[in-house]
Amino acid sequence: MKFPSPSSADAVVSISGLSRHFGTKAALDDVSLFVARGSVLGLVGENGAGKTTLIKHLLGMFKAQVGTVRVFGLDPVLDPVGVLSGVGYLSERRDLPGWMRVDEFMRYTQAFYPGWDEAYAGSLLKQFQLDPAQKIKTLSQGQQAKIGLLTSVAYRPALLILDEPSSGLDPVVRRDILEVVIRMVAEEGRTVIFSSHLLDEVERVADHVVMLQKGRVVLNGRTEAVRGDHISALLSFEEPPAQMPALVGAHAVAGYGSEWRVLYAGSRLELAAAAAQIGACVIEERTPTLDEILVARAGGKSS
Repeated sequence: MKFPSPSSADAVVSISGLSRHFGTKAALDDVSLFVARGSVLGLVGENGAGKTTLIKHLLGMFKAQVGTVRVFGLDPVLDPVGVLSGVGYLSERRDLPGWMRVDEFMRYTQAFYPGWDEAYAGSLLKQFQLDPAQKIKTLSQGQQAKIGLLTSVAYRPALLILDEPSSGLDPVVRRDILEVVIRMVAEEGRTVIFSSHLLDEVERVADHVVMLQKGRVVLNGRTEAVRGDHISALLSFEEPPAQMPALVGAHAVAGYGSEWRVLYAGSRLELAAAAAQIGACVIEERTPTLDEILVARAGGKSS
């Protein structure tokens, strides 16, 4: 499954044939993807799948060994000012200056960005219920995530990149970050890329999803299309099979006795035909979650 390649006017991010090795390990393997203006893209995969390595290429922290990376049509390594001036970034490791007060950190960050929107920053400060006089080191983890996000979006960047932004945060903070701010930025015509291991977040906010496995893109498409191309089905056998059923097209098989649950990639007609070939019938089917798809495609074996 592939994105249609948008025109150069629509592609905020364009990556073609990107590969990178650390020693003999392929961190990224022939990755190509395009991110259209105004879209929200969820970047998912297991730990070590290559998500953060890909983001570091977008930020110009890594130079492409093979292939090309363009953000706003620019090479992030050759033109870091042109790229980073239009990018807001929040990582799992926020590394905020604990000795500063919230308002001091806001003024400090504002000095670097002529496009800083003071009214917008002030509204986010109230929305996030942050005390401007409080020292950053005394903030909770969730509050630090909020001030980090505030200073990443207050200059209204054209592209917002969030690398595991809600790791370790409570559900209320995750909701504030993902459903309020990300959607608000996207609806203004800006673009969001976020990586997350919490797949329910991706389902709620992402228009598109890219799934990495061992540095390769294994799924790439609209979120609902990715889910719709898979089926979670319960198979029933008249006689319990002697071993795990080998169903062509299944990414995962789990169960015992006469009933087995499969995660199948294909149509319902194809599933029924494949099940009939091994002497089974489909007695239940539903659209799987992204989490089920990721686990199945990453493991590909019974649980």
